[in-house]
Amino acid sequence: MNKDIIFLILEKIQDDRKTLYSCLLVNKIWCNTTVPFLWKIPGKYKPTSKAMKILFGVILSQLSEESRNILKDHGIEIIYQRPLFNYIRYWRYLNLELLESMIHSIKIKEFQITLMRKEILKLFINKNTRFIGLYIPENFSYHIHLILGAESCLSTIEYLHCDANTNQSILKGLTKICKSIKKLRFDIIQGIKILELIKAQKNLNDIYMSSYSYLKDKLYCDNLEESLIKNSDTIQHLRMDWTPITKILSYLTNLINPNLSAHMGAPFLSFISEQQVPIKILKSLIENTKGNLSEISIFCHDKNDNKMLIKSIYQNCPSLRYLKLLFYNDNISELEILLINCQYLNGLVIITLENGFNWDNLFKILIRSSPMSLYKFKFSSYELKLESLKSFLDNWKERCPILLQTIPFCYCMNMSPPQLYYQKQLNCLINDYKTNGIIEEYDVDWCGHDFEDLKWVRGESLPYFN
Repeated sequence: MNKDIIFLILEKIQDDRKTLYSCLLVNKIWCNTTVPFLWKIPGKYKPTSKAMKILFGVILSQLSEESRNILKDHGIEIIYQRPLFNYIRYWRYLNLELLESMIHSIKIKEFQITLMRKEILKLFINKNTRFIGLYIPENFSYHIHLILGAESCLSTIEYLHCDANTNQSILKGLTKICKSIKKLRFDIIQGIKILELIKAQKNLNDIYMSSYSYLKDKLYCDNLEESLIKNSDTIQHLRMDWTPITKILSYLTNLINPNLSAHMGAPFLSFISEQQVPIKILKSLIENTKGNLSEISIFCHDKNDNKMLIKSIYQNCPSLRYLKLLFYNDNISELEILLINCQYLNGLVIITLENGFNWDNLFKILIRSSPMSLYKFKFSSYELKLESLKSFLDNWKERCPILLQTIPFCYCMNMSPPQLYYQKQLNCLINDYKTNGIIEEYDVDWCGHDFEDLKWVRGESLPYFN
């Protein structure tokens, strides 16, 4: 087969590691063409401990004779044979946490760790490598921007993830080098240098800001607002799981999927509009995005505000694909109008904290009015009635098989006997409909940690760059 055709095939499956490995074993041509695809992925996905050990061996085998001699002079002998390929040259995701874990996995002294880190980073950061993703872990302090070749190596970064307490000097150095970041994830307690980094970008598209504490520094908040406003023309994806700023929302008219959240200690990230962003601003945000919104995740306690939001969504979001809302009996009728108007809806998260929630009515509406595109559901409730669910599934025949997630009756491991019995009944019910092909996949979120994971919506999992 022509090498160019093989290349085009591999482009289509470049994130499928198992299939890539199979392609590697076909013959020499397939091997030579597959290696660059397979080896650009390390650092993008979190490896198993066994895979990490093998991967570290590959990294050590790539060290130059000069680096080996330096390490040997300080009591570290590298005995790995040099491989046929220069695998490091193909890496595109520089995960510094992964490298730190590997280095600390061997039993050597602190000064030897410092020396090994220096030689390994020289292997990755030089004029011959190019990275599109960079993950800086918490408290990482090595000045990577000062390594020879860093400017050309890191200037191509498109995805940057900074954990808490990232060294300010590193952020300052990256601000001078990195101008093409599209996707940025950071903790907002990091300081003023992250704001300068934001301002320096030319095509910032996707931002996820997290915070482990309430922000009381008004000057910092104002500066953060200004940094975001500077990029308001390009920002399309925004997620904030902290007490959000309100001013910036009126500038972000190109948003596709805002996810404004605050930790509530519950099994999901939640956004309380009456305490965080006024309902008028939220409504204005939805209206000003001119039909571009495809994903909406809002947690609004007030029943009247909730109903107003649903109305605003179905009037202004014809391209909606994912929706997460808190539902009451009083706003179920509005959901039916939304289902009719939003014909591209693909995933629906139903959250209810209301005692006596009318599941029968809800499921009847879903059967009667769901668009053909809708087949992904998540249900969060203390009282999801099995009889109602069974009726819903019985009437879902001849439609696309369902992808379903639920939060158990109690999201802790010490479930009482009635709770365990309920979950066993639910599992048996689900298994029957999986056998019949009505349910394709079912997932239980036992601890409430994965409920916000939109893997079944977006179709990919990037633990370090999502």
